[in-house]
Amino acid sequence: MAYMERTIWAQLIASVIGLMAYLALVVPQLFTTPVGDIDWAWPMIWTIAGAIVLSIVLSIVWGIVARMRDPELEHTADQRDREIEWFGERVGQSFLAIGGIAALILAMVEAPWFWIGNTLFLGFFLSAALGSMARLGAYRRGFQ
Repeated sequence: MAYMERTIWAQLIASVIGLMAYLALVVPQLFTTPVGDIDWAWPMIWTIAGAIVLSIVLSIVWGIVARMRDPELEHTADQRDREIEWFGERVGQSFLAIGGIAALILAMVEAPWFWIGNTLFLGFFLSAALGSMARLGAYRRGFQ
């Protein structure tokens, strides 16, 4: 597995774990608390920060294990890696734009901050997750 592919897997795993942790903290509040009173900002900040740290730790540990298994393994990006990165960024950016537009519309209709913030959060998650999946697909199957 290429260096960049391991990093993408680490980011995808951390993103999904972060989303699940956030949902576990916030969704139960939807059933018991009015939307305006839901504590969502700090859980969101902590899960984003936690996902970033987890991604870094996973990438480092995975890299160390890979290096121990195969000391001759190359750890640099080549032209193919750069093209795959560009492709994944293009896919991810589209979902980031969709999330931003949806949040802007919610702000225009004066929706509660909870929905605006969570729409942006979902846009960021979809950008990271679907961009990573596009990259992984390109590594596995190639891209045209």
